[in-house]
Amino acid sequence: MLIFSILTAAVAPGIALLTYFYLRDKYDAEPLQMVLKVFLIGFLVILPVMILQRGLTIWLGDGPIVQAFVVSAGVEEALKWFVLFYLIYHHTEFDEPYDGILYATAISLGFATVENVIYAFASHATMGTMMVRALLPVSGHAMFGVMMGYYLGRAKFSIGWSNRKYLLFSLLLPLFWHGVYDWILDNLSQYWIWYIVPLMAFFWYGGLGKIYRATKRSPFRLTEAGGQD
Repeated sequence: MLIFSILTAAVAPGIALLTYFYLRDKYDAEPLQMVLKVFLIGFLVILPVMILQRGLTIWLGDGPIVQAFVVSAGVEEALKWFVLFYLIYHHTEFDEPYDGILYATAISLGFATVENVIYAFASHATMGTMMVRALLPVSGHAMFGVMMGYYLGRAKFSIGWSNRKYLLFSLLLPLFWHGVYDWILDNLSQYWIWYIVPLMAFFWYGGLGKIYRATKRSPFRLTEAGGQD
């Protein structure tokens, strides 16, 4: 019974956040099976991530900056970005800016969920630990997904230099902030909470703003508004 409870606590945050982001798609809801497919791809991403992280640690060492920004954030965000760009970015279902946020959070939450399950069983986690992980790592991955997806959405509907600029932002900004987040947790053992709580508030404030702006740019919003006149 305890194992089931821990497993549920590991999986529930990712499912709950994915449901939240799916329901925020107000004007042209994406096919649920497509969103779930991307969520499940997030499960699979963890295997190449672990292999690359192990290889980079052997090659580059385990210095705090390298671990936070290259081995952890760099590998995870780069692989998620790569999958999204080659499988989703050119897909016909990606037809409004918010879709970038939805698919990026789906793959991020899939990754975070399987990471949570592995952590729960590998470290014999308690319910209290899983609650903290729901508020920090899982929520953090969701916010990095919002950053990535927002700029992928901007890039998708831009041309020329703006397109390239937003594509670059979609990779570098979540990578940078993920690295900052990891560096704080790994190196500020005593006072990390005083930095992480404001940082997470900043992520959520910025993330909700990005969701609002992406939704407002939907071409289907104008169509729906016109149909109601």
